[in-house]
Order: sequence, then structure tokens, then C-alpha cells
Amino acid sequence: MFRYIVRRLLGIVPTLLIVSIFIFLFVHMIPGDPARLVAGPDASYQDVELVRQELGLDKPLVSQYFTYISNLAQADLGTSMKTKRPVFDEIAARFMPTFWLTVWSMAWAIVFGLLIGVISATKRNKWQDYTGMFSAVSGISLPSFWLGLMLIQLFSVQLGWFPTGGNESWTGYILPSITLGAGVAAVIARFTRSSLMDILREDYIRTGRAKGLKENVVVWKHALKNAMIPVVTMTGLQFGFLLGGSIVVETVFSWPGLGRLLIDSVSFRDYPVIQAEMLLFALEFILINLIVDILYGVMNPQIRYE
Repeated sequence: MFRYIVRRLLGIVPTLLIVSIFIFLFVHMIPGDPARLVAGPDASYQDVELVRQELGLDKPLVSQYFTYISNLAQADLGTSMKTKRPVFDEIAARFMPTFWLTVWSMAWAIVFGLLIGVISATKRNKWQDYTGMFSAVSGISLPSFWLGLMLIQLFSVQLGWFPTGGNESWTGYILPSITLGAGVAAVIARFTRSSLMDILREDYIRTGRAKGLKENVVVWKHALKNAMIPVVTMTGLQFGFLLGGSIVVETVFSWPGLGRLLIDSVSFRDYPVIQAEMLLFALEFILINLIVDILYGVMNPQIRYE
């Protein structure tokens, strides 16, 4: 296992190198001139050219890329074109709000998703199953921006229970975490139901029941453990998506996180910030996939990595 983990960690470098090429090309394909935005709408052509030279945008793309990579190798993410602050500081200031929002969202999504999935699987074709799957389909189908606006209208505007946005207190996490986690809870519920139904048909489950084990022990101790492997895969990927893809929810709730930063950076054509954020999101997915693979071995000792 240790050698497998080391090989995977060493493989991160070439993977990120390839990803950085696509990110760099994608960012430079965004319409708009960052030099013009930095110089201002009233700047003359000469002023814009001076800004372009200062930012290094007058050099060929190949030269710009190698400069970017050389700086990245020295742990230098560059300087924001908009705020003139180091990109590392910009991301560090926004990372924790997004991280904790993701953790809150995943926490309740896992609890409710597993609970609904287990109940639906054990009460197949009964009202509990129909109710649970109707809730799951609704959670997947509802657009996050619409759900967020409805929650704000009901619980913030009309009832006044929670703030409309921001993360000044713990209550500010409730509405955005519900909005962000609704779709994840629905997916977990459907995956859990499908996987658990397959496991409950296995011979060792029937044997356990024949031996007189209580149904709760059969389901929660024996069946659910083996049913969790595909669920863990999906949950890990969903965590990566939430950590890097909460753009809509952060915009609706005026959340000072990475998603909001990415939107602002794209609007300003802030190349260094966009490149750093997208590279960070790629790194997150790689590390989460590694953690998921390690959890396979923990949950199922029969799995061995060479």
C-alpha cells in the first residue's frame, strides 16, 4: 500500500504538468484584453501597450507558458492583475470559507442520503421507497440557484431566521449548505439504494438472516459495509465537485469563497488567479481520488494494491 501511495503521489507532477498546458491555453482563449481592463477604459493605446508589456502579455504564448511554469516550480503563483496582491494570498483568504461550506454540505448530505437510501432499499416498492426516491429526484432536478433563492425568500426575507448571505456567523452556513448539498444527498440516496438492493440479494445475507440475526444487524453491519464501495467513489467525486464547483451557490449567497473569486477573476480576465484556481481544483480531484482508493483497502481488506 505504501509503495502504491508513493507512486500515485509521484504521478501527480506529470499529471498537473499536462493539465497546466490545457488550463493555460483555455485561459488565453477567453475573449477580452486584460491589459485594457487593467489600464482602464479611458487609457490610450500607448498606455495599454505599456501595461501589456508590464504584464508580459506581449510575449509569444510559448514564452509566457514557460515563464508561468518556471514560477510555478518555485511555488510562485504570480500576482493578481486586479488587486496586485500575490495570488497565493488571494486563494488562501478564500479557501477556508469554501472548504467549510463544502464540509457542512457533505456532512448533512451523507447522513440524509445514506438514511434515505437504506430505508428505500429495505422498504422497496413501499411508500417509504416512493417518498425517498421522489425526494431524491426532486433534489437532483431543482436548480441550485432557484433553490437558494427560494430558501432566502422563505427563511431570510419572510421569517428572518437566517442571514441572506455572508459567513459572519454559523447561521450563515445553513442555507447555502442546504442548497449546495441537496443534489449530493439525492445522488447518494440513489446510489445507496441501488447498491444495497444488490447486496441484499447475496447468499451470505440470506445465510445471516437464516441464522437469526436481527434485520438491523444484517443491513447496517454486513450489507451496508459492502454496499458502500461504489457510494464512497461517488461521494469522493461529489466532494471534489463541491469544493471546486460551488460557483452558483456562492454567487447567490454572496459567499466570499473560491467560486466567487473565480467569477470575479474571469470577469476581469485575471489570468494568474484563474490559472491558479483551476490548477488547484485539478489537484483536489487527484488527491480525493487517491483518498478514495485508500478507503477501498480500508473498507475491503481483500483489495490489494501492487
